[in-house]
Amino acid sequence: MKPLVFLILSSTVASAETLVTPEMFEQMTEGRTFYYGQNSEPYGAEEYLPNRRVRWTFLDGQCEEGEWFVELDLICFVYDANPVPQCWSFYQQDEGGLIARFENDPNATTLYEMSQSDDPLRCLGPDVGV
Repeated sequence: MKPLVFLILSSTVASAETLVTPEMFEQMTEGRTFYYGQNSEPYGAEEYLPNRRVRWTFLDGQCEEGEWFVELDLICFVYDANPVPQCWSFYQQDEGGLIARFENDPNATTLYEMSQSDDPLRCLGPDVGV
């Protein structure tokens, strides 16, 4: 009986998410800013610019410039300050919103789309202020 219950639960969970292909990802994100959360708390935001350029912030006013590319069907990001690729799989939830799973260490980070906007990120930049 347990294998049947597991199979039913697995198929229910699997149908709740659809893997986002790189082409879908580009169509969904370009020109938009996505706000991500983890454990119901704000985590960060990414602005998706033309030509696969990105701008990331941990919502502290400081932004990292970078780009994304495809590697083995994963969406990988490199940033000017961190050139080590950070690869993610993205899933579209049936009820809307993206889920991003960090594939460099799948146990480390799963982010959920909290909101999205057409507005650019507000970045303070280095050495701003008095």
